[in-house]
Amino acid sequence: MTTTNNYMELKVSSNSQNESFCRVVVAAFVSRIDPTIEEINDVKTAVSEAVTNSTIHGYPDEIGEIKIIAKIEDDELFLEIQDYGVGISNLNKVKEPLYTTRPELERSGMGFTIMENFMDSVEITSNLNQGTTVRMKKKFSSSIKE
Repeated sequence: MTTTNNYMELKVSSNSQNESFCRVVVAAFVSRIDPTIEEINDVKTAVSEAVTNSTIHGYPDEIGEIKIIAKIEDDELFLEIQDYGVGISNLNKVKEPLYTTRPELERSGMGFTIMENFMDSVEITSNLNQGTTVRMKKKFSSSIKE
């Protein structure tokens, strides 16, 4: 297997319309390592959840910036989705299934749980009034195409 150090960076405003754009961009980037349909859907779902969290919870009263960095090394994807919004005061609480800080929007409270189920690892760091970063990894069953 060939070692590849390939990356992309994308910055978008936290408009809800950009969620699907982010999914497609990351999916296109990952497609070069020939993922299965299930693997690509896992990545798209995780990206959707992270970007939606940044949009709804990171910037509840304003439009801000969301940054996505994706790196591929061999057959592994490293994703980082960052916002510079309000941050999370209690990381343990927001990881609880069905907990949401925006019940008025009829949110399911399953975002982090979904990310953890679809990716191999998920790490969340956050600072109040400075933002939140979600780092995820996924190893693919295929090898890089030459």
